[in-house]
Amino acid sequence: MGGVLGKGDSPKCCIIETKLETKMVEAMQRRASEGSSMKSFNRIILKFPKIDESLRKCKDIFQQFDEDANGAIDPQELRRCFHKLEINFTEEEINDLFEACDINDHMGMKFNEFIVLLCLVYLLKEDPTALQTKSRMGMPNLEATFEMLVDAFVFLDKNKDGYVSKSEMIQAINDTTSGELSSGRIALKRFEEMDWDKNGMVNFKEFLFAFTRWVGIDDNEDDEQEDNA
Repeated sequence: MGGVLGKGDSPKCCIIETKLETKMVEAMQRRASEGSSMKSFNRIILKFPKIDESLRKCKDIFQQFDEDANGAIDPQELRRCFHKLEINFTEEEINDLFEACDINDHMGMKFNEFIVLLCLVYLLKEDPTALQTKSRMGMPNLEATFEMLVDAFVFLDKNKDGYVSKSEMIQAINDTTSGELSSGRIALKRFEEMDWDKNGMVNFKEFLFAFTRWVGIDDNEDDEQEDNA
């Protein structure tokens, strides 16, 4: 699968990923210092339907900026999207975000990739080094949903280092299920679904892509495209 970073990938790809990842991790560490309102992994699961419904409302935004209606947003369309939403990122930051979220390397972001990008923008806009000026995305309902996802990640990130480790995932699920025998297997499966590059640590971007799969957004996209074809 494209976009899964490994040791054999090009240095350019890894440099871009590392630069953006550094900003992501620093922003998440600042957010983690404030704590999480989530009390259990079950609370996160219970919020899946509400988050799913909210994210699907992004479809209108996605279609609005997919100007050629080809089912993907290309770099030029993304720049116009940022301009219209008054998101003041530099050209380099927009390019880095695009390359990081275009996981299948097809020079166009599908709907689930666009959702991940918007959520990363939400996280990074609080980072003064990532923005020239503060901006709001102008989507209050969506921002509340993104905050819920940030909160869920912070809950899992017990040591507040900006990553979720396998042991943290196991701890989060064990706390929820009161030591059921299956809980360890569930935790490992969830973790493996998130840890795309198999380095034993999950960053916020990996968590978001796993989340879109858990609520079935990317599956439905493929089905829709097949129906349209």
